Amino acid sequence: MRADARRNYERIVATAREVFFEHGVEVPLDDIVKRAGVGAGTLYRHFPTRDVLVEAVYRQEIEDLAARVREITKELPPEEALHEWMRSQVAFSIERSGLAAALKAAIDEESETFQYCKTMLREAITVLVEEAKAAGVVRDDIEAVDVMRLGHGIGASAKYADEPGRERLVSIALNGLRP
Repeated sequence: MRADARRNYERIVATAREVFFEHGVEVPLDDIVKRAGVGAGTLYRHFPTRDVLVEAVYRQEIEDLAARVREITKELPPEEALHEWMRSQVAFSIERSGLAAALKAAIDEESETFQYCKTMLREAITVLVEEAKAAGVVRDDIEAVDVMRLGHGIGASAKYADEPGRERLVSIALNGLRP
């Protein structure tokens, strides 16, 4: 991809991300075009359908989430990193539920995008879990997918809970992971 085309692609994804979170994924694509400062043809060259754009935004979100896991793993001791990750995943699940629902409605769970996102996140969380095991702060039988499912489940169930309520749920889950 040419440098200018790459910049346009990235600008459209970043703008769509903002607009989707402000107004939902059903926002008119013209709103994204205007805010991104590109022409409609540029948007449709990169993203022939809304679903393709939603997919690109979701991929970026998961890449950022995986990068966050890697950051906290480097910055914090294993137990604190696990706690911070769980908070981040719960917040992600709550804040991005509309995006995830739109994506699930648009593409098959066996698609390349879903597989890519699962793999990227699972690899990052595996490092976090293995470091927590080595530090003796989680049970030896815990796997990355267990932590992912817990965080997602808490996010889904705590959507309308206040912050202290979410924190209690995270604390309960983390206590269940301890040896």
